[in-house]
Parts: sequence; structure tokens; C-alpha cells
Amino acid sequence: MKLVIYQVFTRIFGNKNTHRKRHGTLAENGVGKMNDFDLATLNQIKSLGANTIWYTGILRHATCTDYSSFGIPRQTPRVVKGLAGSPYAITDYYDIDPDIAENVSERMNEFTDLVKRTHKVGLKVIIDFVPNHVAREYKSICKPKGVKDLGETDDTKKHFDANNNFYYCPNEALDTSAIPQPYGFTDSEYIETVARCTGNDKFDAHPQANDWYETVKLNYGIDYCDWGGRSTHYMPIPDTWHKMTDILLFWAEKGVDGFRCDMAEMVPPEFWKYATKKVKAQFPNIVFIGEVYDPQQYRTYISSGFNYLYDKVGMYDCLRDVMCGNRPAYTISQQWQATDDIKDNMLYFLENHDEQRIASDFFAKDMKRGIPAMLVSALLQTNPVMIYAGQEFGEEGMDEEGFSGKDGRTTIFDYWCVDSIYKGYYNRTKLTQEQKQLEQTYQAILQCSNQEEAISKGKSFDLMYANMGSDKIDSNKIFAFIRKYKDSVLLVVANFSDSEKAIELNVPQHAFDYLEMKEQEVLAEDLLSKEEFSITFKAEKPIPISVKGNYGRILKLK
Repeated sequence: MKLVIYQVFTRIFGNKNTHRKRHGTLAENGVGKMNDFDLATLNQIKSLGANTIWYTGILRHATCTDYSSFGIPRQTPRVVKGLAGSPYAITDYYDIDPDIAENVSERMNEFTDLVKRTHKVGLKVIIDFVPNHVAREYKSICKPKGVKDLGETDDTKKHFDANNNFYYCPNEALDTSAIPQPYGFTDSEYIETVARCTGNDKFDAHPQANDWYETVKLNYGIDYCDWGGRSTHYMPIPDTWHKMTDILLFWAEKGVDGFRCDMAEMVPPEFWKYATKKVKAQFPNIVFIGEVYDPQQYRTYISSGFNYLYDKVGMYDCLRDVMCGNRPAYTISQQWQATDDIKDNMLYFLENHDEQRIASDFFAKDMKRGIPAMLVSALLQTNPVMIYAGQEFGEEGMDEEGFSGKDGRTTIFDYWCVDSIYKGYYNRTKLTQEQKQLEQTYQAILQCSNQEEAISKGKSFDLMYANMGSDKIDSNKIFAFIRKYKDSVLLVVANFSDSEKAIELNVPQHAFDYLEMKEQEVLAEDLLSKEEFSITFKAEKPIPISVKGNYGRILKLK
């Protein structure tokens, strides 16, 4: 089965409060809940073509909202980004974010019920694991009996010790002078008498406004400031390795099917090899997805136990440039070839919570420009593909929500209601015809990737080398390939141009030999438009095809 992931930001997805006040509090702007993912909603997600859902922002994290009446420690706003806070500044690895619970006291039970509901409709569950850093005021109130908290036994007089969980600046307090005052809290001060080093590998006591100042770097046995530059201390096994592996096992026992591991490349591969082996020994089907941005390290992290890695610097960056007209379409070939030996391990995507929305003014400015790129992402290989909730409705991400600002992204720091998600799931009469058509197109593509064995199991043949230089095809805007499994053959053409293209596509003899296809007159059905027509499918006999602008063809040969 091809993995098709639907990412949701849990706190925002189900929010039906359309007040949308800039810098609004929870009381003013509302918040989504785990219970918003009822069977009807989950079935709608599944009907889109997804088979896995990534619930982003499940673990309890730093927030300006006061839950102290429930025994949850208050956070100092000075070290919280936005009123809602970042889901990647974890305050308790063993707890559920209270924002997303209907009954805060029952938040863990609500999560386990969510997992059961999700499994009931046939979807798998992925949650975040944030291993590189924690919130400044991390304190677990839900850790199992006998578990020592992170930093509880640290020697704060040492900058580095292999058994410390954090890095310290001995005899120096944290300097917060460069950290901006949070909105609405003009006198918020935060005291850290022995400064701990900041999450983005800032090993001093003076974090700046653009640093991950709200987080503390976790220590996996690397001394980054040794006299020789850096040194590793992995024997005996560092204390942090044990604690973080136990956290993974805790959530695996709750029934999750996988982890999306935040900034995985900032944590040493030696730890991942240790942890993934331990977890998979007990849960052999669990999946690890790594956020790794350095292509030179892809193979290292795959060999360390990751099933899949983000292909952000490769395929995402390429497709973004092609959509925006900054790179020719034929360069897509170079990107898949760069990871051909690990192609099944690469996760393709066009949007996620970190990236700008396709339809935003900062990206492609038009929702339809994502369609040809989606055809490539979902259908080119057998590897996983992911979309971000709202992408299928052309979400623009042009709101100025508060801390996030107007940046073409959907906020992860503020309380907000996302217009396209609200309409797409809770008020569908308000969707435009263009949004409905986009959703239908995404559905056709994703269902094809799930249901067609040529996509989920088959071989791929890139047709561009055989069509370069032809005056019958614009290789700057057209990308075409064949997928085949047994007797099932799909011919896919993506048009990145705003205008319709009439092309003549050459299928070389090598394709027929490599894919073991017969040369013949065939009936073809377009799985997007549902049109049927006859084509001459023979070597060196160009196939005339008309492709609408910002669209494509998925021709299933019968």
C-alpha cells in the first residue's frame, strides 16, 4: 500500500469560531478539539484518498493559556511564541495538550478514543516526536511512576556532561534582553539562574529574537564546544537516550502507528539506530518519518532506522520552482535520479505546517498551479505522499493571525479558524465551484495513488529524455512518465503552463522493453476527466495529447 498522509494541525482543524481576532485568546477565537474528528470527518478524510492521518500538536506544549486549575503548571509568556504557543516547545512528553480536550481532566482518554476512532475507519495514526529540544519550562506531571524528569539529576556546574539531559552556561544567568515581549504581556519576565543552551544549537546564554529562544537543547552525548570542535560520548549509553526511547515506547503502547520526528538531523544517527531498534523490536510495524534537510545525510538516517525522510531540499524545492516558473519542468528528472537508490524512502509533499501555502501571494498565487505538481508528487514513484489540511480547497494562508503574521503560512502559534477547512468540513455550501473542483481533482489523484497497483507497486519510466528538443512538446512546462504493474499501464502527463498544450509524446522502444509492454492500438480512459479515446501505443509513434493549463492527464490503457 502506498502511504498517503493527511496532515492536520489538531488545534486549528475543527475550530468553528470565525471571529478571527488578531492575537485573539482562546476565549475570543476558539480552538479545535480531538473530538471534532468524529466518524463523519474521518471518513471524509479517507474518501479523499488518505490512508494515514498525522495529528500535529498532540503533546502538551508551552502556551499562554492558564490551565493551573487542572494542576498544569503555568508558562511564562516571555518564553512562549504566540498566545497559543508552538507545538514544538514540549512541556511534558507524557501529556496531551489541554487545548484540544473537551474535558481537560480526561485528555488522555480522549486521545486514546481518537486513536480507536481513526483506526475504526481504516486510517493509521502518526503523531509528532520532538527529540531535539523542549520548552524552557519543561516539567512532566504525567510521567510514569519511577521515571526521572529531564534535567532532574543534571550537574548544572558543567557545560557538558554525557549524563546531563541539557547543556549549561555555568555561573551565567539567561540573558533575555533580546527576546521580544509577548503581545499583551508588557512586564513578562523569565528567570533562568543557570542558563541552558537554546534549541537551535546556540551554546551561549544570549538567545536572540530569531533563535528558538523558547526551547532548550537536549544532550545526546555530543560535546559541541570541545577544544577539538566537537566530540562524542556514547559509551556508556547517555541518559537522554534511555529517557527519549522510553517516551517513544510509551506512545507506541497507546496505539499510534508512527512518529514524525521533528528536526531529526539535529539528533545523532547513533541515537536513532539505538531507539528505532528498541521500538521496532516491540512494535515491528511502527513507522519513523524524519525531518532531514541535508541530502548528504539521507542515507545515513535511513540506515539508522528511518522508514521515510522529507524530500524537501530535493523534490519539494524543485516542484515549487517549476510551479512558480523559476525552473524548467524537465529538471524534475534530475531530482528523482538524485535519490533513485532510496526512492522508496522519500516522502514527497507540496505543503506542510512549515511551508507556505501554494495559493498564497508568497508562492504560486493560484490554487490550480498545485495540480500538475500533485500529479508528480503522488504518482511518479511508489514512495509516500503527504498533503496538508486545506490544500485540497486551495487555502491561501494569507491571514494575519498574530504572532505568525501574514507570511503565506497557516499559523501554528495562534488561536485561529482556517477559512477553507471550516467551509470544506463544516459549511460546504460556502465553498466556491473552483474549490469544489480542486477537491475533486485531489481526490482523483490520491485515490488513484491508492487504488491503482501501477502506482502503489509498479515500475516508473521517465519519458522526458526521449522528448527533449522536440518541437512537439514544451519540456519547460510538460513532464510525462509511465507507471506499470503486470497488465496495468498508466500514462501521466502534467502541464505546468497556465495555458492548454497540444503535444505529441514520444514513447521510446526502451520503455516498451524495460516495462515489458505490448505495442498496440488501445483504448485509454483519463482518470481525471473520465474521457475515453483510442491511441496508437507504439514505439517512436508520437501520441497526440491535449492537456489543459495547470492540469494533467492520467491515461489508463485498457
